[in-house]
Amino acid sequence: MRTICTAAAIGLSAVALLAGQQQSQARAGEGGLEVLQLRPNFYMLVGAGGNIAVQVGVDGAVVVDAGSAARAAAVVETIRKLGAGPIRYVINTSADADHVGGNEIVARAGQNLFTAPDPTGAGPAGAAIMSAHNVLARMSAPTGQKAPFAEGAWPTETFDRGRKYMYLNGEGIEVFHLPAAHTDGDAIVFFRRSDVVVAGDIFDTERFPVIDVARGGSVEGEIAALNRVVELAIPSIPIVSREEGTWVVPGHGRLSDQLDVVHYRDMVTIVRDRVRDLVKAGMTLEQVKATSPARGYTRRYGAGSGPWTTDDFIEAVYRSLAREKS
Repeated sequence: MRTICTAAAIGLSAVALLAGQQQSQARAGEGGLEVLQLRPNFYMLVGAGGNIAVQVGVDGAVVVDAGSAARAAAVVETIRKLGAGPIRYVINTSADADHVGGNEIVARAGQNLFTAPDPTGAGPAGAAIMSAHNVLARMSAPTGQKAPFAEGAWPTETFDRGRKYMYLNGEGIEVFHLPAAHTDGDAIVFFRRSDVVVAGDIFDTERFPVIDVARGGSVEGEIAALNRVVELAIPSIPIVSREEGTWVVPGHGRLSDQLDVVHYRDMVTIVRDRVRDLVKAGMTLEQVKATSPARGYTRRYGAGSGPWTTDDFIEAVYRSLAREKS
């Protein structure tokens, strides 16, 4: 146990050092966006809503998430200046507006691998938009009803199985559907040669995870999804002083590695266990909140106001456990 704790402490020091080195490589993009180069052909874009990942190469660009609609033009121009060639795919990790709001503009700026350009500019010449099927279901609407997003922003390629894959720009790209985590349509994307996992909103270094119970999210699914990221990522062990290991791009917040995800997973698990014990003791939601089951983590991840508070997180865990019990 002493050896494990010492290794973890060394690892955290190394992570802090590597984060500082990476930040020194950041440069400004268009419209106030920040561009962080993770690999020779891989970039992280910050400031467009949710974090965006961009893989570039001879086949063009593969973009994970498109940010908000308001920042989409800046995203397109920033990607263009990376010398990426045409955008081929936009992969969505969820149906959240700050991740898919820019879908239409970003995809329209691209070129589908298998469709010739339409000289009128009105045809389906843009990049493909890929997601889990439930993302399309939440972005669209039945005939006669108003959809929350314009049709041009809807995914054009969806999948129901647990894994979708392709091979572009000299590497395998795997998209994993992780059901019932943040929502019922979450996906993570693993770039195998670049050794980068794009986690979407199942991992957010700025706050407690948003578990949207109304859209199929659950605390058990959240923990399972974080475990999947932990399994895919490899830390810089045994030589922790090297700038190596799998990078993890969170939905929001700073660039991370496997140890960061481990600590986040452990935090969610501990809070889940505390709430579950209180529920078994017969406590109501308000009584559970009064015990502060997220204590020890609120300073880092909590909020007393805003779109996702500590109370919101505790309520989501409580209702998720109650739903699973029933």
